[in-house]
Amino acid sequence: MLRRRSDQRELMDDLNYKGDDLEITLQELDFINKWLGGDQISLSAFSRLASQHKIHSIADLGCGSGKFLSTIKNRFPEVACTGVDANAAIIDYAKKTFPGIEFISENIQDSRFSNRKFDILHCCLFLHHFTDDELIDLFVAFTKQAKVGVIVNDLHRHFLAYHAIALLTRFFSRSGLVRHDAKLSVQRGFKRRELVDILDRAGIKRYQLSWKWAFRWQLIIYTNP
Repeated sequence: MLRRRSDQRELMDDLNYKGDDLEITLQELDFINKWLGGDQISLSAFSRLASQHKIHSIADLGCGSGKFLSTIKNRFPEVACTGVDANAAIIDYAKKTFPGIEFISENIQDSRFSNRKFDILHCCLFLHHFTDDELIDLFVAFTKQAKVGVIVNDLHRHFLAYHAIALLTRFFSRSGLVRHDAKLSVQRGFKRRELVDILDRAGIKRYQLSWKWAFRWQLIIYTNP
């Protein structure tokens, strides 16, 4: 079950999803990110890049509620923040929740988005939704779009992570989408060798890949010469 990455689609993969529990889902994902260390993983990577370069802009891909960008804006008010999500209902929620931040509804695989440039591209719990071949193409595109670096915060596929999230969501989640997608997200997560192979096939050499609690990968790709 966990030996290989699953290619089964999650409910969240439906870019037109507008379920009644969408807002609850986004709130629960924010809660999980906060209390299982996800936010800190992204923030520490951003701070590392910001200590080395002047950061003017960041785009959060698959931005969800926009909470991460709100945190960046509060700590680094000079940074222009853009949230990107292909689901228009999610973007509507983000705009309502954080009106001071720019949010756009675009598919990152479309040429319209690939022509945009940012200092940093950030992806949290997002890239596991793509196949290995899609990720190779995305990483190649990202290195052309990001002037300073790319931050990836995603799941380590591990049996402890699988069973832990199954228990947590079974007893504490009010969202049918979260209960359905949580275990599947872990099944679509990554082993270290898989990420290294994807990066190698994308021709990416300058990166730092670290394991973080709880069962997360922190990947920083350096795109500035």
